[in-house]
Amino acid sequence: MEQLKDELVDAHSWGEEERARALVSRLGEHPRKARALLEAMLQDPDAQVRQAAAFGLGELGGASSVKLLEQQLALEEARGDFDGASVAEDITLALGRIEEHGARTSLTRRLERLVEHESDTSEVNTVAYALWRRRHPDLLPIVQRSLEQLALPLPNCLHGLLMLLEKSPEELSIWANDASVSVDHKTGVLALLEEELPDTLVSTLRSFIAVADALPETTLGQHESAVYYCDRLFSVLLEHMDRILPKLPTGVRSELRDVARKVIVATSPSSSLRAASLLQFIGQPGDAAFLEAHRPAEPILAEVFDRAAKGLRGLQKNQ
Repeated sequence: MEQLKDELVDAHSWGEEERARALVSRLGEHPRKARALLEAMLQDPDAQVRQAAAFGLGELGGASSVKLLEQQLALEEARGDFDGASVAEDITLALGRIEEHGARTSLTRRLERLVEHESDTSEVNTVAYALWRRRHPDLLPIVQRSLEQLALPLPNCLHGLLMLLEKSPEELSIWANDASVSVDHKTGVLALLEEELPDTLVSTLRSFIAVADALPETTLGQHESAVYYCDRLFSVLLEHMDRILPKLPTGVRSELRDVARKVIVATSPSSSLRAASLLQFIGQPGDAAFLEAHRPAEPILAEVFDRAAKGLRGLQKNQ
């Protein structure tokens, strides 16, 4: 068990979620010992150990995990330091993965405390991500009230959460296509859809793609918010690409290809890595030369462009 603990801390600290989940699964073969171990880890002075424990409890789930995490969340908030804030973020994300009704209640209490103390956007966004995973119509008045009390800069995920809770898929598509709504507002919605994309909302992505396609290249070159919107859109599509890309109509794929190329030109010489990655899957063989022409000088960034160009050249050989 001690060895599994050390491996779990190592995996979590490096952001290796699949390995961390596999280790928690092994711990779960001995439920009583596993919960006792994770509970003891929550008392560790090392923040990384407490973060790993929060992740583990989130994977184990259940009412007892919710109770432990909520108690620890109060302790971490009371610390008032960087370590406490880091662990609180992991606890928030863990609560978002637990199906128990009590997890949603804990998250709304967390949001209310953040509103009371006028916390910064990053903390509020983390709660919004978790609440989106535990979404329920009962959240609507709580989110509305929180937005009324908080002056958050755009884009923020809490506003995006409100839109997703308020609107049907058809209404969301209309809202996305509304030119009077800023791309900043729409970016907040995309950030949440990257976290989790219900099947009912897959069709709405066509509207978000159309918004990006309508952005002039000059706008992308002059306004960081427009590039950020496109980058978040690419991120959603890449995160869920197996469900989305094969089903896109030819016309929409063509629009998306044009957007990726525009963003790469607008962000050159550093260029958008997500745009290059997406072009590998929705581009045409001739885009290989385009990627090589806009290849960043930095070796690690260049590797992404090289991989995408290689994939497209392979496509050309197969045709």
